Amino acid sequence: MKLIFAGTPEFAAQALSAIVAAGHEVALVLTQPDRPAGRGMALQPSAVKKVALAHGIEVFQPLTLKDAEAQAKIAAVGAEVMVVAAYGLILPQAVLDMPRFGCLNIHGSLLPRWRGAAPIQRALLAGDAETGVCIMQMEAGLDTGPVLLRGAFPIEASDTTASLHDRLAELGARLCVEALGKLPLPAEPQPSVGVTYAHKIEKAEAVIDWSKSAAELDRHIRAFNPFPGAQASFGGGQTVKLWLATPVAGNGPAGSVLAVDKKQVVIACGAGALAVSELQKAGGKRLPVQQFLAGHPLKVGDRFDIPA
Repeated sequence: MKLIFAGTPEFAAQALSAIVAAGHEVALVLTQPDRPAGRGMALQPSAVKKVALAHGIEVFQPLTLKDAEAQAKIAAVGAEVMVVAAYGLILPQAVLDMPRFGCLNIHGSLLPRWRGAAPIQRALLAGDAETGVCIMQMEAGLDTGPVLLRGAFPIEASDTTASLHDRLAELGARLCVEALGKLPLPAEPQPSVGVTYAHKIEKAEAVIDWSKSAAELDRHIRAFNPFPGAQASFGGGQTVKLWLATPVAGNGPAGSVLAVDKKQVVIACGAGALAVSELQKAGGKRLPVQQFLAGHPLKVGDRFDIPA
């Protein structure tokens, strides 16, 4: 099948690789413009662009798809379908209507739950029991289109956004290839009940509120791993990120250190406690507790700050 692929991050790059491996003709790849990154802030190509160039596929990086020139370039391809995954630009109706089979979106949630930008983090924060991928027929609304294929799996107690991302990317790539091989597929409209929105993650959300329960804060730490990292402060403004923690029994003023040993720091929460085993000081590396304590001694009775 002759197609256009539109995507930007690693989640999308896996799907592009799978589509190429399945033998489809990817005539054009759309991706976000190169962005400055790293210590030198040099311009870096997206993960999707790297895959496209490795396979000799033409790459197009417009700032918008709303102008006539960009739309003419897409129309000239004569693609039968466009596959979209975490692209980052809005597709105008004119573009949605161009391919014979329309535009298919790979979305990392079980629609209509978690439409929008951050479905993986929101599913973790909410304590969802499962998640998955939907291959959706795109329309003008935000992730409102009918679903062609879906796959689901349980969210494990140890899952982070990083681990869920990898499993969802693999599932999305597989389902996308399956959908392309079966087009046209019957489209199942999304139900009107159970709609939730996965709003974009803001860095300010990562701050830990110790008045919440240990179960909530465990999910909080896992949801903000790897980005932007769950953040706490103590001792008059020293900031640390917490990367690994387990809910445990414990009781005390919220934010207070209940126990310290070589393997963990136990911190009281609004209900229960968290045994934290991996931390990171500002500008430092992620460290197990024993190494972290060598430079940042914590003792029973110390208090982590509770946000105002």
